[in-house]
Amino acid sequence: MIALIVVAVRQFGNGPSKPDQDPAQILKERFARGEIEEEEYRKRLAALKE
Repeated sequence: MIALIVVAVRQFGNGPSKPDQDPAQILKERFARGEIEEEEYRKRLAALKE
């Protein structure tokens, strides 16, 4: 039962996505959380600015 609750919270805990959120801000947050490396961050940021 506890495992089911943990899975449900992980799956739905982030709430609804924010489609109007700035892509550069999302990228910055992913970099800050360590999901992407600096090189990837800079490459994607440059692509957004093009």
